[in-house]
Amino acid sequence: MTDAFALERRRRAVNGWLLLSPALIMLSVFAFYPSLATVVTSLWSRGTRRRPSEFVGLENYQYLFEDPTFWLVAWNNLLYAAVTIPVSIALALAMALWANSKIPARSFVRTAYFTPTVLPMIAAANLWLFFYTPSFGILNQIGALFGAGPVNWLGQPGTALWAVSAVTIWKEAGFFMIFYLAALQTIPPDLKEAAEIEGASRWTYLRRIVLPLLMPTTLFILVNAMINSVKLIDHLFILTKGGPSDSSKLILYYIWENAFAYFDRPAAAAMTALVLAVLGALAAFQFLVLDKRTHYR
Repeated sequence: MTDAFALERRRRAVNGWLLLSPALIMLSVFAFYPSLATVVTSLWSRGTRRRPSEFVGLENYQYLFEDPTFWLVAWNNLLYAAVTIPVSIALALAMALWANSKIPARSFVRTAYFTPTVLPMIAAANLWLFFYTPSFGILNQIGALFGAGPVNWLGQPGTALWAVSAVTIWKEAGFFMIFYLAALQTIPPDLKEAAEIEGASRWTYLRRIVLPLLMPTTLFILVNAMINSVKLIDHLFILTKGGPSDSSKLILYYIWENAFAYFDRPAAAAMTALVLAVLGALAAFQFLVLDKRTHYR
């Protein structure tokens, strides 16, 4: 009896590992190994033909922390995330609430909201590049109707980052709306009927019932928005290329610039390792703090 029980446990363990092996192999090849290789690369110096790379420990990180451009880029990315994440989530929720209500042409409204999402980021950036053009752009033409002068939205340090953020918000809000719309359709209509019987207003129903039930979806969207605030740089190549004067340069663009424009792979690896550490800390905060405060029922 004991041998049969042990054999069954062994068989279940083998089956479990076989089921996990495809995901484990994919994660090892495309996530774990590249991350480890990046950390190792960050500990070596930049090599040349005459001077091969050598182990320098944490010197690349020290040079990085002494680099004023790195701190400017980090601040830009922080501002970019602080604007794009809450605004895109709030717009997505508002659009989902409207698209889920009983309005005329509801299917058309949903399609219109989701259309920017299906556009490639490069195409969206070219579209907004026409909007931002100083001489004949749509924004300046609208401003001219009210007597405003032309504004070089992408050519001024004070407006370039905000112009890039507007493109991201326009692109992502419709994508996040789909998740909110799907979550809203899972809320039983009996809850709304009970709230109306109790005399609750629409605001009370939204605040006391809808928003708590949407918390798991909000947490999921928040994690995706934080990741996107670091990884979305396609539109920078079209709109500003990080300028003017690095005012719109983000961390991933700076990593690309060091790795493929300046060929300084150790510096790029050190920045990548820092980004991975920050994202890991945010993920730990999500699972240890936010996840426990989220009600899934």
